[in-house]
Amino acid sequence: MSPAPISLRAALLAAGAACMALAPAAAQEAPSQAPASVPMQGPPDTGVQTGGLQGTGYGSDDPDSARDQGDAQADGSDDDAMSTAERIAMRPELPEETPADVAEMASIGAPVSTLTDALRLAYWTTPSLLAQRSTVRSVDYRVTQARAGYGPRLSYSMASNWQHDSFEQRRGRPTLVLSGMTTTASAILNQPLFTFGRNASQERGALAQLDFQRQVLRSTEQQALLDAISAYIGVLRDRASVIIAKDNLAALERQLSDNKARLAVREVTATDVQQIATRVSLGQAQVYSAQRDAASSEATFLRMVGVPAGELVPPNPLQLPMRQLEEAFAYAETHSPIILAAEAREKVSRASVAAAKADLMPRIDFQGSATYGSQSAYNDDLRQRGLRGQVVISGPIFESGLRRARVNEAMAANDADWRLLDGSLRESRASLAASWNDWQAQQAAIGSYRDAEASARKAYEGAILQQRAGLITTLDVLDLARELLVARSNSNTAIANAYIAKARVLAAAGALEQAWLMPDAPRHDAERHARKVRHNGDVPLVTPILRGLDGVAAVGNTATRPVRDPAATRTAAPIQILPADKLATPAASPDGQTPAVAPK
Repeated sequence: MSPAPISLRAALLAAGAACMALAPAAAQEAPSQAPASVPMQGPPDTGVQTGGLQGTGYGSDDPDSARDQGDAQADGSDDDAMSTAERIAMRPELPEETPADVAEMASIGAPVSTLTDALRLAYWTTPSLLAQRSTVRSVDYRVTQARAGYGPRLSYSMASNWQHDSFEQRRGRPTLVLSGMTTTASAILNQPLFTFGRNASQERGALAQLDFQRQVLRSTEQQALLDAISAYIGVLRDRASVIIAKDNLAALERQLSDNKARLAVREVTATDVQQIATRVSLGQAQVYSAQRDAASSEATFLRMVGVPAGELVPPNPLQLPMRQLEEAFAYAETHSPIILAAEAREKVSRASVAAAKADLMPRIDFQGSATYGSQSAYNDDLRQRGLRGQVVISGPIFESGLRRARVNEAMAANDADWRLLDGSLRESRASLAASWNDWQAQQAAIGSYRDAEASARKAYEGAILQQRAGLITTLDVLDLARELLVARSNSNTAIANAYIAKARVLAAAGALEQAWLMPDAPRHDAERHARKVRHNGDVPLVTPILRGLDGVAAVGNTATRPVRDPAATRTAAPIQILPADKLATPAASPDGQTPAVAPK
């Protein structure tokens, strides 16, 4: 039988199907035909192929490549290169008080290798710390402004006037028109004599604000030093983690090579080799993860210190000014910037209460004026001069309770700051106790982790010999290798965490300062600028006398107020660090009797 004739419609359908089948192959053979000006963007493959997400690779066509093909390829393109004008303008500059060697290290940017150099760079070049020092200098001028309130204020004014007036006369007579230019000058003097504590309260408030900002500066300094210590130890820790991960990978690769040779002589099975190959692949991923963490730590070090980390040497142990947690609590009460800043903030609002109460009282001022001008409003032909002086007593009589409401508002705000002082004490003690216990626990765990590392190493080395003798399986050896990796990683982390926790103890107690860490190193003197500008507005004899009189009438005092928190006398107990052989209760003997503990 002859085949049926093929219609034209069937031929077109067959040709279309053939084109659709050939389209993927053509796309793979000629990928360069896609327009270069239209970048291919979009979400990763949805994973329709067999195996779901395992077959998609999340957009990465080359698993051995560190870059997906969807990433921008701008390595050598002139169009994508950022011009110099588009970048942030740079002008390296440090304060004049910066030590010469520190300024040189910061400008050169050479890597540092000691914790001392890292701390000095952080202390003198951290931007947030330099900004807070400038803030303190700005508050120094508030004290100057407050002291200027005791002195006289002299102002002047000069005017050139033109005046034109028309005066109607009786009906029938012409209108009188007068016009002309005149010049006048005047000077006004105001000297407060007695303000009943207004000026004294303003000076107290300015001094309390300055004290508050200085405590904020101390807190910023300690945070900068703590960040530098943490970054330094973090680099050491993560570099050691890379070495540990590479050692683990090298051991696994040696074991894989050895077992491949044993597989050739039928001493092990293919399953054993595949188990080791699995761990080798995981070990490679762990090396990449450790290298990522180390690179992040290097970037953090550069941010905190300002220069790269070189070949870092292990730092010297930190010293504490206290031996027990209770001593640390007592030390923090007089040194913690959190507590001292809360005390200063309470003094600021207390000065506001005194100022509001002083505003209810009268005040005495001397006012003087001198004028020079023309007698006529239309010409300067005849001049006149005048001098006037008066002592003015002024004060409020009735303002519908406005000033009394301001006093009550200030008192309520001061009560809030007083209660916040109690809260700062709790916060400081909680932070100090947490840091202390963390340091004690991490320090005590170091020895246990080292013992675990030594035991795990011996067990792993013995297991390799037992595996070759056919006494244990490959999986047992791999599990021991993983335990060795975990023990080394935990020991490395505990050493780093113990050092950082001890630094946090110093910071929580208020002792992590340049004067404690490096007593012989130069320090920033916040008082030097204050002494320089504080008396700029003083008037000889006038300011000291009036300041003494006004201080007598000021309400309240500047003493530190006591804590009102009922829990102020309570402190948390520290963690109990017992010897390793005393941590667990001895197990009962088979006959049910607890074995007697041998006497010490």
